Amino acid sequence: MTYRAPLRDLAFTLIEVAEVERLAGTAAFPDFDRETVEAVLQGAADLAENVLAPLNRSGDREGAVYENGRVTTPAGFPEAYRAFAEGGWNSLAADPAYGGQGLPRALEQAVFETIHAANMAFGLCPMLTQSAIEALHAHGTAAQKALYLPRLISGEWTGTMNLTEPQAGTDLAAIRSRAEPNGDGSYGLHGQKIFITWGDHDCAPNIVHFVLARLPDAPEGTKGISLFLAPKRLTAEDGTLGGLNGVRPAGIEHKLGINASPTCVMVFEGARAELVGEPHQGLAAMFTMMNAARLGVGVEGVGIAERAYQQALGYARERRQGRSAWTGQPGAPIFDHPDVRRMLSLMKAKIEAARAMCLVTAVAADLARVAEDEAERERAQRRQDLLVPIAKAWSTDVGVEVASLGVQVHGGMGFIEETGAAQHYRDARIAPIYEGTNGVQAMDLAGRKLAMNGGLAVTELVSDMRVTANALNRELSDLQNPLMDGVAAVEEGARWLVERRGTPDALAGAAPFLQMAGDVIGGWLLAKGALAARNVAEDDYLRSKGWLARFYADHVLSPAPARLSAVTAGAEELYALTPELLGAA
Repeated sequence: MTYRAPLRDLAFTLIEVAEVERLAGTAAFPDFDRETVEAVLQGAADLAENVLAPLNRSGDREGAVYENGRVTTPAGFPEAYRAFAEGGWNSLAADPAYGGQGLPRALEQAVFETIHAANMAFGLCPMLTQSAIEALHAHGTAAQKALYLPRLISGEWTGTMNLTEPQAGTDLAAIRSRAEPNGDGSYGLHGQKIFITWGDHDCAPNIVHFVLARLPDAPEGTKGISLFLAPKRLTAEDGTLGGLNGVRPAGIEHKLGINASPTCVMVFEGARAELVGEPHQGLAAMFTMMNAARLGVGVEGVGIAERAYQQALGYARERRQGRSAWTGQPGAPIFDHPDVRRMLSLMKAKIEAARAMCLVTAVAADLARVAEDEAERERAQRRQDLLVPIAKAWSTDVGVEVASLGVQVHGGMGFIEETGAAQHYRDARIAPIYEGTNGVQAMDLAGRKLAMNGGLAVTELVSDMRVTANALNRELSDLQNPLMDGVAAVEEGARWLVERRGTPDALAGAAPFLQMAGDVIGGWLLAKGALAARNVAEDDYLRSKGWLARFYADHVLSPAPARLSAVTAGAEELYALTPELLGAA
């Protein structure tokens, strides 16, 4: 089935729920308005629908190929990347001083939902490049910015993030890659990195690798990690490309999904590199890059869910089997079976909740940079910090759940590769794993984010959700109690975790809390959308916002407080667990 960008949903969520118009008229975005939103989204839809989506299935079948020390992408990918770069899509939110368009990041994230939905494997390349841009913009020298930023922003060159090693996954303290001073201010990188997304390819003439490594005098642990920049090709100060640098792919991984995305093993053999930021401060610099990628991965979860939903809905309307539950007519479309409608409704409701969560987080990121009032900037930064792990983890779990439901709606045909439903499920499954597993996101939330500023970020969020709940009167009054109950559970769960911060009990309750918080925040944002739709001219589309919020309240929000018992269960039972109790041989 073809993909159609959900333009009205994206614009509605940006404007009415995420309140992106708060950015309009600020010094950073003096000309930003609704017309800009609509024009940019329409342009992105044209690229996604007509250029990227047609390559999704063929790219999965063909896959990236490693041969003779080189990586090639599937047919059509280099041309698609050229169209993406020439269209300026890599530069939307980048600094105009280096060739960017200076638009809000929230609009950029909405655009990237369409890109990931159309072709998730393709979207990973520019997503990592944008993260590299953020890290270099925040931590690079003037010379590094002048040389690399214009070429990364234009999409002429691409960027990668090199963290993981065979013995060092999430535990970055175990990194062994080393950087030896060359005596001229540069360094020689030595080591191996694995799971490097788009580590090598044939879509751009140069790839800028951001690499974590240790200097000779580095202390042990994470405090001894530095960040380096190493291009694929040696690069003169004016950007002229020379010969190959000492970095090469040693192979590509054979994966469950995203087969068109080359996931490389990269070998550094004295690769010439530059230090980015201060010595031994590389982890802080890399987290600038990783946090940007985490929100991008959350949006990726929304995108693949939307693609799976569209295909499932189309199939349910066309596939005829059995009698209609309502009319009794034989040969009815399976859309007329209540359980199919239930699955499709759950898919749609969770997609809209996850979309809103990611875009609200993105607007907070924009306000944290450009709000003209310092107190507003600080509040937005707290909101962004709190929501990033939830947006990443909850939205990618939604991506997997919705893609799985998409297979179920197809029935046996969903298990057959030719329908394409299975690819969405396979592709979606990586998103809860990379850029920090969802368990890591939960630990970050429970261990750091809930307690920051004395818990002020949670207090502010709870207050905002209660304001919305109190506004749910008249025809939306049935949403009030479920939302109030959910907010109270989030407040109580957060208090319990903060009181036990750093203990096994808090770690055991972290993942259930994140799931509960995501369920409740999703309900809050759908309620905001229902309120906004009620206040404008009615049509079927706008009326659907209230219906969707009610369905979500019945099926997701109302059960959410029951998760509180899992949050507060503690770790004693887990501590008592042994492999023998689980039946291990």
